[in-house]
Amino acid sequence: MGISKKGDVHQVLVESSKGGSAETLEADVVLLSIGRRPVTSNLGLKEVGVALDEKGRVKVDDKFQTNVPGIFAIGDVIHGPMLAHKAEEDGIACVENIAGGHGHVNYATVPSVIYTHPEVAWVGKNEEELKAAGVAYNVGAFPFMANSRARTNGKK
Repeated sequence: MGISKKGDVHQVLVESSKGGSAETLEADVVLLSIGRRPVTSNLGLKEVGVALDEKGRVKVDDKFQTNVPGIFAIGDVIHGPMLAHKAEEDGIACVENIAGGHGHVNYATVPSVIYTHPEVAWVGKNEEELKAAGVAYNVGAFPFMANSRARTNGKK
């Protein structure tokens, strides 16, 4: 709802999207993320009868086929992360399916990215998900300054 700065502290006025009460949080740094939407307007989808979901994304089956025979959809206009590398994998799998093959995307291996400075990315399950699934795992740590990009940018 609003951010103000008093000295080195940011005061962030927030309210739950589900009708919660307003409260003020204090932070040294604020990262604002507003999300993304599929751009499906003015594509002629309504005119040809392609079904959209409640978020305006094109509904597809596991072969990327819409409800209209011969019309397929991939990438940012369907469910899933809106990332170029996800769209590329969708495209390859879609074409393999159209050609009579068995196209498949393992979404668990598609990296997630937050384009901050520096960028943050991850792939696979997090520690809490592995614990919940009873999967054995190892934890590793990597010092940020050992990263060549961080060193080049003079970050610690």
